[in-house]
Amino acid sequence: MKDKIKRPVRIKPVNNFALLFVLSLFQLVTGFAGANCGDAFEPKVMIALALLIATEWVYLIFFYTVFHRRNFELEIIAFFLSGVGLVTIGSKNADAALKQYFMILAGILIFIFLMFLLGYVDFCMKLRLYVAIGALLLLLVNLVIAKTTLGARNWITIGGITLQPSEFVKVAFIFVGSATLEKIQTSKNIIAFIGFSMAVVGSLIIIKDFGTALIFFVTFLIIAFMNSGDIKTIILAVVSAVMGSAIVLKYRSNIKGRFEVYRHVMEPEFYYSKGYQQSRVLVGLASGGLLGLGIGNGNIRNIGESTNDLIFGVICEEWGYLFGIALVLSFVCIAVSALMNSIASRSTFYSIASIASAGMLLFQTALNIFGITDILPLTGVTLPFVSQGGSSMMCCWAVLAFIKASDVRTYNYLGGAKKK
Repeated sequence: MKDKIKRPVRIKPVNNFALLFVLSLFQLVTGFAGANCGDAFEPKVMIALALLIATEWVYLIFFYTVFHRRNFELEIIAFFLSGVGLVTIGSKNADAALKQYFMILAGILIFIFLMFLLGYVDFCMKLRLYVAIGALLLLLVNLVIAKTTLGARNWITIGGITLQPSEFVKVAFIFVGSATLEKIQTSKNIIAFIGFSMAVVGSLIIIKDFGTALIFFVTFLIIAFMNSGDIKTIILAVVSAVMGSAIVLKYRSNIKGRFEVYRHVMEPEFYYSKGYQQSRVLVGLASGGLLGLGIGNGNIRNIGESTNDLIFGVICEEWGYLFGIALVLSFVCIAVSALMNSIASRSTFYSIASIASAGMLLFQTALNIFGITDILPLTGVTLPFVSQGGSSMMCCWAVLAFIKASDVRTYNYLGGAKKK
């Protein structure tokens, strides 16, 4: 009797329409709860959420029908995270809900633009010098006209619009690093990228934005080690270590207070002073439990920066530990997707950009969550896609475009891969 030939198991593709339908129902339910958690029903929250849901469906239908794309997993995760942030922000301040939606919309448009631009690798190689110069000029403007806010001079106001230049430089940093190291065979490229990195991190040190400087430092290490095994990678790693040491030495006096309170926020001398925010977050997390107190019923929302740096604490207290874990797993899924894409990517540029982007998002998430829970010193960075803020939101969507572009399916559906 002949052995039966085993046929390969075919994995059915994800039904993106079904996923988005479930997400839309979830957003409507949570949005209604967020709009109804105050003294009176706030229609602005539901309007903002309805606009977000409509935007999600327009995006999916357009790219599904016009460009015949079938891979929308990354976008759906980002929609989920952005929607959770919008509801949390709107439940505290209904007027901020619409503004947050427009920031999400701006981020999606930037994501679409970059997704198409990154399809042309040769063109991206030509752009890297101009992007690097633009990033340095942006930081120079920041140094000249920015005002000090919460100890760091990292915000500028132009025409009534407040921006954080360092967020946009994150995108440029990944772009320049990936495009430069894609042709790492020449020492000229290596020296140029080291010089660019030192200029960027040095500027952040001057404006006292320690958290962002640390994110750039770790991203630099990731980009360097993507070329592991090469002697030039060793040089990059050594330079990174020197840069890291310089950061610590520079900030030793400025961050002394944060390290004094680190791991001691519940002690009487810090409970009502330097450890006020973190101690209240820990108390709120303990009271939230597995399922939470309900949207609008927490106490962390009454603390300063509750919709910015502390928003994860608000979510865990009101939505529950289990939901907080789901939020963290969403970022893990993005990282796993980036890793899988980088293995099959058709260019070193995509591999480096994908891993660096995922690493940046994961490390920033870790800094935010571990910082507010006193596992790490508080650095004041935002939670990607979730925290309130236009610059951060646009940066997160832009960084996601690098991961999306590394997926070979993206350009196959757009009519074939572009010339390398």
